[in-house]
Formats: sequence, structure tokens, C-alpha cells
Amino acid sequence: MKPTRFETTIALIDKKNSEDINTYQVFGLDYPKELLYSQRMSRKLLQFNPNASRALQIAARAQHICRWKIARNDYPMDRVGYLKWRETLKKMHAELTAEILNHVGYDSQFIDRVSLLINKKLIKKNEESQVLEDTICLVFLDYYFEEFAAKHDDEKLIDILKKTWVKMSDKGHEAALQLNFSEKSLSLIKQAID
Repeated sequence: MKPTRFETTIALIDKKNSEDINTYQVFGLDYPKELLYSQRMSRKLLQFNPNASRALQIAARAQHICRWKIARNDYPMDRVGYLKWRETLKKMHAELTAEILNHVGYDSQFIDRVSLLINKKLIKKNEESQVLEDTICLVFLDYYFEEFAAKHDDEKLIDILKKTWVKMSDKGHEAALQLNFSEKSLSLIKQAID
């Protein structure tokens, strides 16, 4: 049976992300970093919102497509440089995904919808944009926070947790508090949200 447009899109996103030269180790196995991230995004999205639309599922999968191609140190190592880097990345992610969607035959209206989501437009105003933001935050908290926390002091971590919490919806907060944290991380989260 021929794969659907959606299945082909996911496969093409995965193909691009499997080219990541950076690896991340899980259970002793090395995975291309952004391929693993994108699969975690898809899994977390469907746990959080089982009825997610195809557009939202594609945006989640393509959130970091080819992220390694634009290095953080190509930009000044300050807040302004960081924000410029993030904006450039979002634009690239949206453009690469639009090319794939166009290639497999999606119409321009659908492509625009996915691009809006990848560009993180209308968070707090658009339900799907908010669900995607919640998913991004949940993936960070579930899979990456403990490792991140080991490299930073408590003050910085509490600040980052506060910023993360503000981006999330009430439903996102509920889901976050169900995650399995170490005692130390849970303590930091409680300090951040009090």
C-alpha cells in the first residue's frame, strides 16, 4: 500500500534529521540528536493531545529540522545574538518544512498553517500554537532538564523554569507536574512556580 502524504512528510523530515552529525546517547546507543528530539516531540504531542491535527503533528516533528546547520556561535554570545539565532532557525525550519510539504502535494493554505506553528506565532491566542509550545516545554522538562540542571546553578535554573512556566497553559502545567523528576528538580520547580 502506498504511504499517505502525511507518512511521506514524516519520513522526509526524519531523513533530513537523521543526517545530524551530533549524537545523543540513550541506553548506550547513539542517535542523531535532532532525529531523537523530533521523535520525542511527536510522542509527547500525542500523549498530551491525542487528537492533534496533521498540521500540528508535522510542525512538532519539524520543530528542529536541520537545526545543526546554523550554529549558535555564528551569532554574538549575548541575549540579542541568541534571539537573532532563534529567529533565523525558526525561519529555516519553516522553509525546509514548506519545501517538503509542497513536494508531497499539500496546498498553500495547509503549508501556511504549518509555517505559522513552526514560527511560534500566536502563542496564547491560537490553540494549536499553545499546544505546540506546551509540548516543547514538556519535552525539555521530561527529557533534557535533569542533564541541563547538572550544568547550571540553582538561580539560573529557577529563572529558566519561571520563563518556561509562563509559556505554558494550565493543561501544560498539569502535565508537567505529572512528570518524573528528581527531588532536587522538583524542589527547583516548586520554587519557580510559587
